[in-house]
Amino acid sequence: MTNSIDEIAGADFILAIGTNTTEAHPIIAHRIRRAVQQGAQLVVLDPRKTELAELAGQHLQLHPGTDIALLNSMVQVILEEELWNREFVQARCEGLEELREGVRAYTPEYAEEVTGIPAQTIRETARGYARAEKASLLYTMGLTQHVSGTDNVLAAANLVLLCGQIGQPSTGINPLRGQNNVQGACDMGALPNVFTGYQPVTDEECRRKFSRAWGVSLDGKPGLTATEMIEAASQGKIKAMYIAGENPVLSDADANHVEKALKNLDFLVVQDLFLTETAKLADVILPAASFAEKDGTFTNTERRVQRVRKAVEPVNGAKADWEILCSLSAALGYPMNYNSPREIFEEMASLTPSYGGITHDRLEQGGIQWPCTSREHSGTPYLHKETFSRGKGKFHPVQYLPPAELPDPQYPLLLNTGRRLQHYHTGTMTLRTGLVEVCGSEKLDIHAGDAEALDLCTGDKVRVISRRGEVQMSVNISATVPQGMVFASFHFPEAAINKLTNPAHCPVSKIPEFKICAVRIEKIV
Repeated sequence: MTNSIDEIAGADFILAIGTNTTEAHPIIAHRIRRAVQQGAQLVVLDPRKTELAELAGQHLQLHPGTDIALLNSMVQVILEEELWNREFVQARCEGLEELREGVRAYTPEYAEEVTGIPAQTIRETARGYARAEKASLLYTMGLTQHVSGTDNVLAAANLVLLCGQIGQPSTGINPLRGQNNVQGACDMGALPNVFTGYQPVTDEECRRKFSRAWGVSLDGKPGLTATEMIEAASQGKIKAMYIAGENPVLSDADANHVEKALKNLDFLVVQDLFLTETAKLADVILPAASFAEKDGTFTNTERRVQRVRKAVEPVNGAKADWEILCSLSAALGYPMNYNSPREIFEEMASLTPSYGGITHDRLEQGGIQWPCTSREHSGTPYLHKETFSRGKGKFHPVQYLPPAELPDPQYPLLLNTGRRLQHYHTGTMTLRTGLVEVCGSEKLDIHAGDAEALDLCTGDKVRVISRRGEVQMSVNISATVPQGMVFASFHFPEAAINKLTNPAHCPVSKIPEFKICAVRIEKIV
């Protein structure tokens, strides 16, 4: 996020794209509600009629996977009507003429044909965003989980830069992270191409710095993404895998293929709290401590580093992740002589400029948002105030491409996946709590027109079938989905919806197209 959660309440225009904020990020949704109560205009781009869409002044119920056509058309209108922030763009951006040429064909009339959104609505939305004093753009995986996911984000960034809606409070481009420490894991180098703080492994100076600190020689070749690792395992190119705190047998696309790939390994280690569907395939299971059983830090979606404090001792021989990793490293011949998370954090901060001024002692007084480069620095509520890290902001012209798989006569419905308010990811924790009394099973949301055509009533059992597999569940006739679309969450093992989803992925990020795959439904009599 370029900006902070609390700043959302101060925006006078909020553009929310592919985010079911009220269910997936209810605390952030509270800030959106506050902004609306104070007079902000909320525009939601989402194929589903979510609670957030109900709250919006305008719901643009676009066809799934057509975000680029809509965003490019808004940019085209803003350029055509001279609504762009000339002073900001001329001072702080480059590539305007390339962008102008790239969106020339994306008239609102063309975008209407592609997206289903009336041309006049596109024009009004573009004008409202461009003329706003403080506009905040929010997005989540409804924008990224497509074969065009990276280009979708670039299209959104083009809009933000063109209108100068960045570098000041209550503006910016703000991805809402799906789990409590996704941001922190990425910050700590849990990516195949960077060290901590996004320092590239290909950079010789970065490698020298970390090599000196760790007393090892480091390879400059980036590793594989999670998606690529699963494929390599299926081909026998990876023989062993270590999975910590992840349940890909439920969470990854084309889950049947994932399970086969993991079974193809010579050796699988899983480190987790419970015996997950993935852990059941493991040769060795390492019992990990929960958040309440360990000390350390989390870094949340707004880049805020926060202390985590042990409340109870780990049970049944479980250990904190850092203790497990240190013991394993020592057994492999490389002793990691850390005595506490504080020591590990101090070393990390010494090697990571964006965290350089953060310490556990400072965090005892409250969270700090990076970058925080010195002990005197108070943290950074919003980014890019005076300059961008690369110097000038760069426009990236991108073109609309259709999804990898669309409905056809054999598979006539489009399946969209996401989350429910009551549960978290693959249910590893929440399905073991009283929340199952509120939401104890998954139901397939289906439009009344599709249900009538299939002779279905709420509660009927069906098979949902794609080219990759099938699952069984009950149906729920719902006005939240448009005709031709069905929706289910991926929380429930007995309705493992990712057995159906398409592994086709964005060529840059390697994120699969979870949001769009073709299915058919068969009633179980």
